[in-house]
Amino acid sequence: MNFKKKLEKRDIQVSVPCRVDLGGTLDISTFYLSMNHSFPSSFNVALDLRTRVSLLPWEKGKIKVSSRGFETAVFKNGDAPFNHPMGLMFAIANHFDAHGLHVQIDSSSPPRSALGGSSSVAVAMISAFYKALEKEIFPEQIAWLAHYIESSVAGVPCGMQDQLAAAFGGVNQWIWKMGKVCPEFEQIVIFENEIEIKRFNTNILIAYCGIPHVSKDINKQWVDSFIRGETRPIFRKIAYLTKEFSKAVKSLDFRRAGDLMNQETKLRLEMTPDVLDNTGKKLFEKAMNCHCGARFTGAGGGGCLWAIGQATDVKNLRPVWQEILRPVETAKILDTKIENKGIIIY
Repeated sequence: MNFKKKLEKRDIQVSVPCRVDLGGTLDISTFYLSMNHSFPSSFNVALDLRTRVSLLPWEKGKIKVSSRGFETAVFKNGDAPFNHPMGLMFAIANHFDAHGLHVQIDSSSPPRSALGGSSSVAVAMISAFYKALEKEIFPEQIAWLAHYIESSVAGVPCGMQDQLAAAFGGVNQWIWKMGKVCPEFEQIVIFENEIEIKRFNTNILIAYCGIPHVSKDINKQWVDSFIRGETRPIFRKIAYLTKEFSKAVKSLDFRRAGDLMNQETKLRLEMTPDVLDNTGKKLFEKAMNCHCGARFTGAGGGGCLWAIGQATDVKNLRPVWQEILRPVETAKILDTKIENKGIIIY
């Protein structure tokens, strides 16, 4: 379908948030289907570092995709390789048989920062196509479609907590299970209103370590070890810790939440020591010294860490983390807050 004339009348812009998380990997069907009895779940917090996708008119029969940190790519309709650095975007365009358009991506988060950026782009891009086609926006439907398209081209099993954070926003626990005919999720909203969310902002801290991550490397190790049966007891424990962490945050017991987070991080380090780089290990140790919890975001191996704790402990941790990050080029404490809104169409 040629979108050129449609977009010449009006370009489409959509934005969605990114996220920090705990209990990732459990959102992959390899894990949650075989761990059904353990009630696996993931916890995430949407951040106001939003990703904006614009659909603009372009040459008929061609698709152009541009994004900060990546080389701009142009392909004829249907010819783009899906193993391209922006292959997911071209796969989404193919789903809509779209051409005659320029997909412009503008992300507020650092490139490859393990904040769920690629999944956020997918949710925003699908929402933009829905708007262009005058289809009603259902966040759940868009999140599932983004998940399945990404899974089909990634070459490794994919979860869907990133897509849900982007589509819904807020602070949530997502419970993974099998429905009558397909996988489904249950959403437990941790904080219901803006006052609670504003207060929770004082209990978290997010740092970018300055080194981009490649999630598939570590994720593949976790999947392979689980399939071989080597790490299943560890992931059962992670499922328990995630459930208890969600309860602790909801009850405002941030000391307990920090302890549970540290237990989860240590289990991940036991399986994959490279999940934290040298800077990340220093940040983790100092967080524990300040009575806070700390964890890598996404699959780790670079990118971001986030901390949780009582407001006074997090306040004390901030300058300690800043001192560790100071010598690392591009590393910094991110200026971000919790985002309660998911998909926004402009």
